[in-house]
Amino acid sequence: MSSLTLTLRDSSTMLRRNLLHARRYPSLTLNLLLTPIILLLLFVYVFGDVMSAGIGGGADRSEYIAYVVPGILMMTIGGTVVGTAVSVSNDMTEGIIARFRTMAIHRGSVLVGHVIGSVLQSVASVVLVGAVAVAIGFRSTNATALEWLAAFGLMALVALALTWIAVGMGMVSPNAEAASNNALPLIVLPLISSAFVPVDAMPGWFQPIAEYQPFTPAIETLRGLLLGTEIGHNGWLAVTWCLALSVLGYFWSKAAFNRDPK
Repeated sequence: MSSLTLTLRDSSTMLRRNLLHARRYPSLTLNLLLTPIILLLLFVYVFGDVMSAGIGGGADRSEYIAYVVPGILMMTIGGTVVGTAVSVSNDMTEGIIARFRTMAIHRGSVLVGHVIGSVLQSVASVVLVGAVAVAIGFRSTNATALEWLAAFGLMALVALALTWIAVGMGMVSPNAEAASNNALPLIVLPLISSAFVPVDAMPGWFQPIAEYQPFTPAIETLRGLLLGTEIGHNGWLAVTWCLALSVLGYFWSKAAFNRDPK
């Protein structure tokens, strides 16, 4: 068998392993998935009218649903990959990685299995949260088929970038609790982005924090694709952030995985 064939075979085996773990232990995924759904319902039904009036949309909850859903979808991705950091940390601390090191398998397949499995879980989570959003009134009437395709591509790219970062966090964490804490910024950063209110509506000293981070351009790009609004420079900023984080996470994870165990 060729090297490529062996790599694909081993990676698919590791992918099945991680998907089986997610199916057998769904509590972590469900807990992380419930957070964006609860926030969506909270901000729409409790704060929706007030928030809509505050951003200039009038006291109309439907206006705010359209605004907040893209941010919630990005937050869903950030929350889902936290489970990846915990899963990787468990593998590193429970001895299975040491076992894999002694086996005749492609070393990178262990990481690839985690990454692809996490991206698939993120996509499934986004679809589920998106279904809830549609059920409570979200509509994307101005988006073309090409824009929908670009929106899904963007979310998959964000999921890939954040997953590599989460894998690196899991690799360097001494236990699952530390991995969960280290990955907390992936949940917090969307909260201080343009997910819930425009950056212009924030205090002047806080605006740079919300603007110069990866989630804001990704959210604004997704919002523009789904709602037909202007994207401006956010599109290339979002792609640049995703590529940079993917490369950083890949080399970080690879270096941590190849490091000799203590």
